[in-house]
Amino acid sequence: MTIFLQSLDYQLWHIIVNGARMPTRTIEGVVSPKPENEYNDNDFRMLQLNSKAKHVLFCAGGPNEFNRISSCHSAKEMWDLLEVTYEGMNQVKESKISMLVHEYELFIMHNDECISDMFTRFTTIINSLKNLRKSYSNQELVRKILRCLPKSWTPKVTAIEEAKDLSTLPLEQLLGSLMTHETTMKNHENVEVKKKKSIAFKASKEDSESDEDGDVALITSQFKKFVKSQKGKKALKKFPHNLESSKKEEPTCYECKKLGHFKNECPNLKKKEKFIKEHSKKNKAMVATWDDSDSSSSEEESDEEVVNFNLMAMEEDTSEDEEEY
Repeated sequence: MTIFLQSLDYQLWHIIVNGARMPTRTIEGVVSPKPENEYNDNDFRMLQLNSKAKHVLFCAGGPNEFNRISSCHSAKEMWDLLEVTYEGMNQVKESKISMLVHEYELFIMHNDECISDMFTRFTTIINSLKNLRKSYSNQELVRKILRCLPKSWTPKVTAIEEAKDLSTLPLEQLLGSLMTHETTMKNHENVEVKKKKSIAFKASKEDSESDEDGDVALITSQFKKFVKSQKGKKALKKFPHNLESSKKEEPTCYECKKLGHFKNECPNLKKKEKFIKEHSKKNKAMVATWDDSDSSSSEEESDEEVVNFNLMAMEEDTSEDEEEY
């Protein structure tokens, strides 16, 4: 309100603080109010400024303020009434000043607070004291801010005290220096946090792998103990196909349909081949004694009979081997 009134007309603020000068006249040493018909231009101007100041105060306040000041005759009376309403009497002012001074003396920066938020709280206290006619010098404010910083800021505080003249150091320049240092500290903290996270991730990964290996070893040992126990043996007897499926599959011979060897290693096949070779020699000798005048058809029939004879002999031999096996 002070700045607003002064921006409109500085004489408005002068009238509000000191009161309006009413037109007067002096007759034989006696001062008395001047009649309206004797007002000059200067008198009308002073009266107009007083009415203008009252109008500004009426428009600036709300309904409650209007009810308080509507009965006042001058702008000064209105201003004094509002000042008492919101600031209180001298006793109330002293009490408020005492509370704010106590907050100022115990003011510190919190651990989870940044420089900007800390300075905002500090400025609120300073402005409240200034409105109550209590102010501090710039040097006192600078030293107070340096004292309220945490221990982690000790190196920075020492550097500022040694490099700067605190009696001439502006408060805004101090704020900028502290905010710059705060940004640097946060960058270093972020780098350290990333390193710690990477190390913790590697350690957790190794722990998880070792835990998995330990779990597998534990399960294996427990399963072996179970198999060796009586209950495990009974369970395996009930489910023999589980063991068969767990064993490595053996090869099957396509000749004798038995397990354990392939067809080229089958003893039955070797016997057949040996038998065929021996009998083929005998058959050739027998065929040579036959009549050369026989037709080709008779030769084919004789060959078929020889082959059938050989096959019957081989089947008998294989059946005997199977029974022995």
